[in-house]
Amino acid sequence: MDIDLFYELAVPAHMGRSEAQVYHETLDELSLADTLGFHGAWLVEHHFMREYSHSSAPETVLAAASQRTRNLRLGHAVVVLPYNHAIRVAERAAALDILSHGRLEMGIGRGFSPKEYQIFGNRMADSRLHLQEGLQILRQAGGGAFSHHGKLYDFSELDILPKPLQQPHPPLWVAAVSPATFQWAAQEAIGVLSGPFKPWFLIKQDLRAYKKAWREQHGDGPVQAGQNGNFAMTIGCLCLEDAAEARRLAEGFTWYYQRLLDQTRPVLVQLRESYEYYHRLGFLEPLLRRGLSLQLLETMGMVVVGDPDTCRRRLARYARAGVNRLILAVGAGMVPSEVTQRSLRLLADEVLPALRTPSPH
Repeated sequence: MDIDLFYELAVPAHMGRSEAQVYHETLDELSLADTLGFHGAWLVEHHFMREYSHSSAPETVLAAASQRTRNLRLGHAVVVLPYNHAIRVAERAAALDILSHGRLEMGIGRGFSPKEYQIFGNRMADSRLHLQEGLQILRQAGGGAFSHHGKLYDFSELDILPKPLQQPHPPLWVAAVSPATFQWAAQEAIGVLSGPFKPWFLIKQDLRAYKKAWREQHGDGPVQAGQNGNFAMTIGCLCLEDAAEARRLAEGFTWYYQRLLDQTRPVLVQLRESYEYYHRLGFLEPLLRRGLSLQLLETMGMVVVGDPDTCRRRLARYARAGVNRLILAVGAGMVPSEVTQRSLRLLADEVLPALRTPSPH
């Protein structure tokens, strides 16, 4: 199981940090993570989500990180295709792959914010179509000139430049919440990014369904060029020598998940076309909101907090279940950067060696 890092670029008012401070501290943490041997780091794309996420231009931050790291894989988690023209996405992705010397991980998704859809002038009902056509374009952009005739994009013999170093394209992933997306990902032979919204007991079902669908579509043999059969999930994490200190500081995770609920609430409580599964997940909203606590988040497998031994034991269950990439939101922006860096060092020294095994795909 590979261990990656997850960043939303949260700027909580109660933490007293500026946007500039958060950005530069994130780059410092990524530089440190590179030297410590973490496998990769992922940045989200969100818009208009004050405090919760100020990561509206992840490609810029990832480009900066590419110049301060040597081995760390750099991931989009994810580029929201309904708000971004697929040809521009392919161009920027190739440029980032070049600047990082072939370290880009390309995640795509539909997004979930009605406000973002409204501001950018798109229909939520068209989100799957954006995903499907965008994937086709990203797959072909790394080769020569090609044509595409779809409902959203229509062009002939277009040569998209530059070309990515990783051929035929960087590893492709999709943010997956609904069962239909996990099935589609397996069919299209791309990896899935799950969490941090869903509890572990639901993600386990998604994991089994994705692996089963993959075997049915592609068998048990080695993956082919351009395929990605990895299952990744994101959880909160804080590992410190003193378990009591870790638990005290990790109380900030409740703020993080409260804000996450606030952002997803519009699609949880109101049925929207092509987001029916989110509405079905609405049963979680009052449960989490009424009893949100660090203990509940731990019970639901959404965070791991404690000393190295505790973190090692609890994180190992995800590896045993078949998760290929575990993406840790270390501190989730709820602790000072000095604490995050302490936790990164401790994880690298005492936890990662027991978890790091080669991914099968």
